[in-house]
Parts: sequence; C-alpha cells; structure tokens
Amino acid sequence: MIPVHALLQVVDRQAPITGYTTYIVFSIIKLIIVFTIYMLSAALLTLAERKISAWIQGRHGPNRVGGRGGWLQPAADGVKNFMKEETEPGNASHPLFSIAPALSFVPAMLVWCVIPFGSPLPTPWGRVDLVVADLPVGFLFILAIASLGVYGIVLAGWASNNKYSFLGGLRSSAQMVSYEVALGMSTIPIILLAGNVTMSEIIRQQSHSMWNVLNLTTAFVVFFVAALAENNRVPFDLPEAESELIAGYHTEYSAMKFSLFFIAEYANMVTAGALMATLFLGGWDIPFTGWDNAAPYTVLKTILTLGCFLTKTGFFVFVFIWIRWTLPRFRYDQLMSLGWRVMLPVALGYIAVLATTLLVLQAIGIHPGPVHSFILLMENICILLLLFVMVDEGRIVSPAYGRAQQARIVRLRARSASRAVTEGAGK
Repeated sequence: MIPVHALLQVVDRQAPITGYTTYIVFSIIKLIIVFTIYMLSAALLTLAERKISAWIQGRHGPNRVGGRGGWLQPAADGVKNFMKEETEPGNASHPLFSIAPALSFVPAMLVWCVIPFGSPLPTPWGRVDLVVADLPVGFLFILAIASLGVYGIVLAGWASNNKYSFLGGLRSSAQMVSYEVALGMSTIPIILLAGNVTMSEIIRQQSHSMWNVLNLTTAFVVFFVAALAENNRVPFDLPEAESELIAGYHTEYSAMKFSLFFIAEYANMVTAGALMATLFLGGWDIPFTGWDNAAPYTVLKTILTLGCFLTKTGFFVFVFIWIRWTLPRFRYDQLMSLGWRVMLPVALGYIAVLATTLLVLQAIGIHPGPVHSFILLMENICILLLLFVMVDEGRIVSPAYGRAQQARIVRLRARSASRAVTEGAGK
C-alpha cells in the first residue's frame, strides 16, 4: 500500500519535495492537468484559426454553435467525426494505416514533459517544480522526440497505397530531413551560451542576461523558419498541398483518424510555440524584473510566471496562424533551395562565428553581462544585414518574381536564344 501518511507530513514550503510517494502523487497530478489543458488547447486552436482567418479576410467565421462566438464549434466537429464512418482502402497496409495518425500526434505531446511553464509552486509538502519531468538532458530529449513526428506522416503516405498520399509522404520525408538538420544546428548556439542542456538552466541563463532572441537573433530566425517547415505550415505545406495533391498524405483518411492529423498539427504548433518561448524568450521569466527568479517562491509568482509563459506561447501560435493566411506556398524547388543552400550554411556558419566570439570575449576578460550581451546583439544585427541585404537580393532564395535589372534581362534572353539555336542545330 502507498504510505498516505507521507502526504500529511508538513515540511518547508521552499525546500524541494523529498518523499518518493509525494513526488509520485504530484507527478500524476501534473500529468493530468497539463495534458488535459494541452488537449483542450489543441481543440480550441481549430476555432482560433478559423476566427483569425475570418478576421483577416473580413468574414464572421463560425457563429452558429455555442452562440455568436461559436465556442462549441470544436465540440460539434468532434461529435461529427466520432459519428462518421471510418473508411480504409482495400489494399492499404492496415496496421501502419491505423497507427500513423497516433504516431504523428504522440511526439508533440511528449515534448511538453520537459518544458518548464512556471516558477516553482510552494506547497505544505515542499516546492513543486512546474514541469512534468525536469530531466538533466531535457534539451536532448526534445531534439530526439520531436524528430519522430515525421514517421507518422511518411507511414500514412506509404500505407494508404494512394499516389497522392505517397507523393505527400515523399515530400514530407525530404522536407523534414532538409529542415531538421538546420533546426538542430540552430539550437547549438543556445547550448554554447547556456553551458547546459537542462531546460530550467537555459531559462535561468536568460533571466540573468538578455533573452536569446537578442543574444542569438540569427539562430532564432533559422529556428523559426525551420519550425514552420517541420510543422508543415504555410508556406511549407507541400506534403498536403490541396491544389496539387488533393490532401496529400491524409487523402485516404476519414472520421477521427483524419481529425487526429489536424489535432497533431495544432498540437505541434503549441509545442513549437512553447519551445521558442522557452529557448529564445526566457520561458516563464517576466521581463525587466528579477523578482520572479528569486526565493522565496509564492503562489502569486507562480500565477504571474505561468501567465507570462502562456502569453509568449500564444503569441507564436498567433504568428503561425497569421503567416498561413497571408503568405503563398513555396514552389518545391524554392523549398529545397532554402533548406540546403541557405538554412544549413547559415546555421553552421553562425555556430563557428558565435563560438569564436565567445572565446575572444572570454580571452579579453568580458564575462556574461550587459556588455557581453550588447556585443552579441550587434554581431547578430550585422549578420542579418549581411544575409538579407548584401547576400540574397533574390539570388539564393529565388522568389516567384524578382527585381531584375534591364541589363540582366537582356543577357538572359540572349542566352536563351543562343541555347535555342544550338539545340535547333543539333536536331
């Protein structure tokens, strides 16, 4: 039997929980609360996206179920999908076809286990850390688990035995491989600056200096673009391009299996937003104050830091939705060109530049502090100016249209004409 008397023992509220039974009980409570709210948030995000898209396009959006606000629309959609008939292609691989939607969703949910979402909560049984599992290698755990989501999409495309689904799966695998490397490389500067792979230590490092969005702006830009690609969001939604592949990898899915892919997409959005808030915006740290990072911890600090973390996460989720309804989709050659010719070289080059800068600053006696952060900020501004003003100019990430000079257009036309003459003579 579980020794319940351990829960009745009152200890120092500021000291960590030491009792095994108490620790297990609070871990179960955190699991239930966190993942219940997480699932509800993923469901409500479907309504939020439809409302925001309606706002951008000058429409009303859902306004029938649950009053004028349409708050019960996600519940109505869920009931509808539960009542729909589940169809499955006759020649599909049945076990893989069924497991693919769950495999697409579960990794996004598991990543939340190691993300701190508030300052410690003092209780009569000790201090409760607001993180489901504060792993010493939490950062590495995120990189390992987040990379598994692609398997669900690839398996869905292959197991459906459908040409459109198969093309969507192939596109997804190529896209994930292309951008996952850049995503992982963009997080190495965070480890170099924090000197630790524990998520709580990364938050603490930012709370004692500037946030990483200023210290490591280049890494943030790379991470943000790669996160859009990893989540198959516009302008990187090539695996499910409706105008080309009907619905891509989930063409053959129906009912709740079909819905689970969309829930996984919104769950990945929340997870990506929480990751960017933690890695680059200080996590639950309240800006311009150190009051929230110092003991004694109180319930008020926990509530305010939790609200700050949710606000940062919600901001990134809003940006994800905003981008979807304002930007067009990339061509596939642009997608691959951006991943291999821009994102990966920039990520690798920035690691070398940052490592050199940190060694030089350490050698001349400038330690982490205001001057240290200011130098890193100026360095990032120079790098971004170099990338977006002097280097690109429509040559590396070729847009759908370009501001080509008249002389260049004449040269290109002359080259095309000479090539046509050569091919004609060869025939």
